[in-house]
Amino acid sequence: MVAGDLRLMGRIDSVMTAGSDKKAGAAKTGFHSYPFWAPKFWHGMRVGLWMRLLFGNKFTVALTRLPIAIALIILTPFNDLLYGIQSLLFGRKIQQAKLPRAPLFIIGHWRSGTTLLHELLSLDDRWASPTTYQCFAPWHFLITQRLMNRFGNFLIPDKRPMDNMKAGWQLPQEDEFALMNLGCKSPYLRIAFPRNGFVYQHYLNSDSLNDSEWKAWSAKLDWFLRALTTGHGKPLILKSPTHTGRIGRLHQTYPASYFIHISRDPRKLFPSTVRLWQSLDTVQGLQYPMNDEQYEALVLDSFQRMYEGYSKQKNSIPAGQLIEIRYEDLIADPLRHLEELYKKLDWDGFDQIRPKLEKRLQQDRDYQVNRHNLSESQEQKVKECCEAYMKQYGYWN
Repeated sequence: MVAGDLRLMGRIDSVMTAGSDKKAGAAKTGFHSYPFWAPKFWHGMRVGLWMRLLFGNKFTVALTRLPIAIALIILTPFNDLLYGIQSLLFGRKIQQAKLPRAPLFIIGHWRSGTTLLHELLSLDDRWASPTTYQCFAPWHFLITQRLMNRFGNFLIPDKRPMDNMKAGWQLPQEDEFALMNLGCKSPYLRIAFPRNGFVYQHYLNSDSLNDSEWKAWSAKLDWFLRALTTGHGKPLILKSPTHTGRIGRLHQTYPASYFIHISRDPRKLFPSTVRLWQSLDTVQGLQYPMNDEQYEALVLDSFQRMYEGYSKQKNSIPAGQLIEIRYEDLIADPLRHLEELYKKLDWDGFDQIRPKLEKRLQQDRDYQVNRHNLSESQEQKVKECCEAYMKQYGYWN
């Protein structure tokens, strides 16, 4: 149910141990089990959105995934019903809601440590973050989250399929999943039908969108943030790698927003992100996964698009509102770097949050670190694609 990055030190480095299915051309082992009955991303869509996704992909559902598609046809209408009830109860409140302050956006490539940073900063209960359930069921979470958080934990596995990170309805989650289920055009829609090619990749760089496309996309984001504000009543910390190449227009929409960008050696990012997409396609897709070459192409294409946008747009962010850190530095001395972040963000109260941070970091202290290995040809591809990034952030050697 989740697709962020990592938790701490070892959580970043999942081994590329997946076996290869010759017929499907993709990894089918090496991931944590994900029961067939566990919810899929698409269960959070309204019926019209699900049918549009199904029709748009010409019903090319693998025979073994057909029960999932049929279940979705049966279950998604309930999202329409629950949305109608929520609209009656909270529609006006959502429409009139005002954000207490502009959001803080955590950005960076997948597997770079954005989830680690998100979860650590979310320990400060003066802020709120969208939860897994809120992103899974954005249409009606205000009326259903209490019930699901109390009684529905059995529906979601204890660990994410791609690594050893804990999963759960109440954990912080990336808002791109909510936007996808609200009807935004998202590159994550590819996961449903992985063999039908990449989709909406240009949404990784907001410079590629015309004004009407951005207006439609940002309207869904604004509605979701106001719904979150209605539920939490606190300023928001958002995390999504897909926002990395959107910071220019996000800043125009929320001029007082802050951005924290976290970088990591692409030679670590590349195999870990390949594994991420393999695992998500395996457990969430309605087709068999792609082959290894296609996953590598997806990772490199996404990297190029999002960092073409980021490198151009970052100069439009006022001084002090964009903070850049390195994953390697963060895990070397987490408390010191978090205290520095508080100062740069002009947040007070770090001494009050320190005990929570220390407890969390202590829990992860003995976590076993797994390793990634790149072939010579893979490393060359990565260096060719990411040369500017590697030189800028100190990874070129």
